Amino acid sequence: MQCFCAKRLSLYLQNLSTQPMQYKRILLKLSGEALMGKRQYGIDPERLADYAQEIKSVTDKGIEVAIVIGGGNIFRGVAGASKGMDRVQADHMGMLATVINGLALQSACEDADVPTRLQSAVKINEVAEPFIRRKAMRHLDKGRVVIFGGGTGNPYFTTDSAAVLRAIEINADVILKGTRVDGIYTSDPEKNREATKFDFITFDDVLRKGLKVMDTTAFTLSQENELPIIVFDMNKPGNLLKVVSGENVGTKVNL
Repeated sequence: MQCFCAKRLSLYLQNLSTQPMQYKRILLKLSGEALMGKRQYGIDPERLADYAQEIKSVTDKGIEVAIVIGGGNIFRGVAGASKGMDRVQADHMGMLATVINGLALQSACEDADVPTRLQSAVKINEVAEPFIRRKAMRHLDKGRVVIFGGGTGNPYFTTDSAAVLRAIEINADVILKGTRVDGIYTSDPEKNREATKFDFITFDDVLRKGLKVMDTTAFTLSQENELPIIVFDMNKPGNLLKVVSGENVGTKVNL
């Protein structure tokens, strides 16, 4: 039965790969927690390998991919500050955690034969290029995946804000927020079985209903720049390719 299902999925993805893609350049936002897999902390190599294959499935179709990863699987600045640590120091530790995750994803992508560059808003020249917009766009033009580490380089800003900022700077068509749930719901579906999912929703409705998609700074920046957001389940095989091909996967937030 498993073999039959795997064959059906393979045939489905082959058919999907012949369809025209909806987007040319995407910004994929991943949380640090997503890299933990089934672990309680740190990085799960199997999850990294899965993500690398998902990324490869879209780069093979000519999609230009930029990525921003959080650092919550290693250190979260807000949590550190809540325990008495200086907020600026804590946020800088969180920025370094995102660089560690970026290095791990870069290694996994290159193992999957996906050319990758890591750029950091915090200068660590021995392990990452400094963030330079024109250079990042040149990498994308050449088909390289660009991973942005170090957040915005400033404390008090989340990696959600970094994702939106970088997406605007590189002229991305959309922000794809990969999560462990399959979209935006009326309430937390992991806590409320009665929660219902939105297929499409406007920025204004998200704000009016008080739904949590991104932090307010990031969400407002995306709205002001008319940059759509799609929230989807990154852990379901084939979903990333479905999203960029225009299938109704996850929840799309638009004007």
